[in-house]
Amino acid sequence: MNPATRFANGPADSPGFLLWRLTLRWQRAVTEALAPLGLTHVQFVLLACTWWLNTQGHQPNQVTIADQAATDVKMTSEILRKLESRGLVRRGTDTQDTRAKVVIVTEAGAVLARRAVMVMEQADAEFFAGISGSFVDQMRELAAFVPPERP
Repeated sequence: MNPATRFANGPADSPGFLLWRLTLRWQRAVTEALAPLGLTHVQFVLLACTWWLNTQGHQPNQVTIADQAATDVKMTSEILRKLESRGLVRRGTDTQDTRAKVVIVTEAGAVLARRAVMVMEQADAEFFAGISGSFVDQMRELAAFVPPERP
């Protein structure tokens, strides 16, 4: 037993550290895949979520998009402003709540979103090639996991 950790082989056995390392490698792959499209990862996620919601017949506001993407509302608003300045989304007043802004993906944004989704699906396929389906099922469980509250 290593006196610095409860894991016999040190950090190599820590699930959190393993997840950290895997996440960093995946993020590097995502950054590389999206760079030619001129999108950051968070820009891609927010554009793709907005586009998807639009294709489902929704005119989401920034809070709805943040919920869909599991992102901070303030950061979502900032990124959507950047996407708007590039002509990829349009923001307008929500008729149901005049304090909120509905977000609609423009035609240019839809073209880029479709292309970026294909790029990301390919990047994921390459990154996770050879990984069993049970790993994906376990990731789905982890995504839904709510850790117990600490006393």
